[in-house]
Amino acid sequence: FVAPWAAVLLGLVAGAVCALAIGLKYKLGYDDSLDVVGVHFVGGWIGCLWIGLFGTSSVSSLVSREGLFYGGGATQLGVQALSALIVTAISFVIAYALAFLIEKTIGFRVAAEAETDGIDIAEHAESAYDLSPAGGSGGAFAMAGIGVPAPGGTEPRGGTATPVSEKVAG
Repeated sequence: FVAPWAAVLLGLVAGAVCALAIGLKYKLGYDDSLDVVGVHFVGGWIGCLWIGLFGTSSVSSLVSREGLFYGGGATQLGVQALSALIVTAISFVIAYALAFLIEKTIGFRVAAEAETDGIDIAEHAESAYDLSPAGGSGGAFAMAGIGVPAPGGTEPRGGTATPVSEKVAG
């Protein structure tokens, strides 16, 4: 619905604005661990309005009204804004109803202790990111062979025990 150059520009603008919007959750203090507001809400509005600005029938015959920057006036931009507003309202009502049902049945949040200790452990009795090797300790460094005894020997590979910080690039 938009020319390739406008699509690239959309990606640059939406990416930057969404990144800034994600940072707002810390300033405004709302809980959005998946960045749904910053990415889907903000990015969706930008993409929807972009068609009203840059939509052109030269790219798609489905475009019945040219965008504002193609001489089509503000009509398509208004249609896109109204559409985004309707989708926002419907999405809010459905999300609110689902959240209400969840809160009244199983509860919306886990205990504060579970948040601190890790929800994977509290809810599933396992860690999602267990990087320790199956046979013991050492974590990701041991899996990479850093600080692990050489086969048949007692010294770590590479001779003397070099501190891990000296073996990791960076």
